[in-house]
Amino acid sequence: MNSESNNKDYSKTNRIKIHQPDASKADRFNPRNRIYVRAIDGLWSSVRRRMGWIAMLFFLLLPWIPWGDRQAVWFNLGEQKFHVFGLTIWPQDLTLLAALFMIAAFALFFVTTYLGRVWCGYTCPQTVWTFMFIWFEEKLEGARNKRIKLDQMPWSFDKLWRKTAKHTAWLLLSLMTAMTFVSYFVPSREVYVDVFTLNASGGIYFWVVFFTLATYGNAGWMREIMCIHMCPYARFQAAMFDKNTFIVGYDTKRGETRGPRSRKDDPKELGLGDCIDCDLCVQVCPTGIDIRNGLQYECINCGACIDACDQTMDRMGYEKGLISYTTENKLEGIKQKVLRPKLVGYGVVLIAMILVFIYSSATIAPVRMDIIRDRNQLYRENNQGLIENTFTLKILNKTEQSHEYTMSVEGLDNYKWYGPTSVTIAGGEVLTLPISVGIDPVELSRSVTNIEIKVKTHIDGEEVEVEQESRFFSP
Repeated sequence: MNSESNNKDYSKTNRIKIHQPDASKADRFNPRNRIYVRAIDGLWSSVRRRMGWIAMLFFLLLPWIPWGDRQAVWFNLGEQKFHVFGLTIWPQDLTLLAALFMIAAFALFFVTTYLGRVWCGYTCPQTVWTFMFIWFEEKLEGARNKRIKLDQMPWSFDKLWRKTAKHTAWLLLSLMTAMTFVSYFVPSREVYVDVFTLNASGGIYFWVVFFTLATYGNAGWMREIMCIHMCPYARFQAAMFDKNTFIVGYDTKRGETRGPRSRKDDPKELGLGDCIDCDLCVQVCPTGIDIRNGLQYECINCGACIDACDQTMDRMGYEKGLISYTTENKLEGIKQKVLRPKLVGYGVVLIAMILVFIYSSATIAPVRMDIIRDRNQLYRENNQGLIENTFTLKILNKTEQSHEYTMSVEGLDNYKWYGPTSVTIAGGEVLTLPISVGIDPVELSRSVTNIEIKVKTHIDGEEVEVEQESRFFSP
């Protein structure tokens, strides 16, 4: 056992340190303490914008993709069917849906353990929509300093039209977002046509208005309040972090002591570090924190402060990377470990759940059958002297086409089937079929006989068969 393993200490004092919020900015709900985010260009800001555009276009266009006589993605709550391209998920496929949620959860755990809160900084809808709202804010009200001065000015025509244009743009974007979201549950063409022609139901109008106001409030007004005070992920993320997790970190050894200076001055002669205390890293932060104070749970790993600092370092002629994606161990001069038990564990479980989901999706039976016995009597003797058991078959056609189904019984010899042995069921329909099975008592050797009722059909030229076990009772 080496010295490093002997020195491992998992006590509270050795865990990754997460700083508490700045006390001076504790009252986040006060409108006077709102954050004015400064626009910034750079590598990570460009990556975030591109990912935001991809996420936005994916969200907007997905309900409009046709698939046969319906849209490709349609969560039909009325009929309890989830259509995802050629895959239809029924309530009976709950395990498939559960596997999908588990994949999403463990993917989030894996990414967070490895790369920190990159989900929050790059692809979270709250972040994507917030930065879109900020873009409208910048175009209509001006840069950060202009927005601050505009809010401090008395009301005038210039201020009125800028504020009106901004909020109108916010509401239009929120309305488009709400109608797109509702289109995942109601056919998109019906939503847009019925809403604008005033023919939609009250429920559709309610949800469109609700999600419009929710988007407008979240991305326009609440912004960092959602991330800091309401999002549960901001709270439990610390449990996934370790000292090898990639975070946005400030190199204190290189940056301190901070202070202003001219470009021609030698910071070593002045006894200063590379940080010139320009405060740009704070101005570009969407949650208003100072990353130089250390890792804080408010940080969403968006990398905006990295771009701002790199630009300052470039202007000063210093090496970039004073603020960067790094790890606690790297900042402390300790060798970082990428592969560690927690990360490997999350990865193994994630791969296993993906394989389970793929297998379950590929093996979804296109037909399902449930058998309900007659609960009034176990058996009866009919006028032909045969022992008869009554069943109710529920056959679900999970495809989107009509098919013919034939039924039979296995486990009984010389039985008689009372009812239709062949039925046609339309796509997505459930047929409830009461039937009876009779047999001569001399053919039975015991009072309870295990039987299997089978249903066969042909789908795309291939025979599909499902069976379910039941019991046949006799005297």
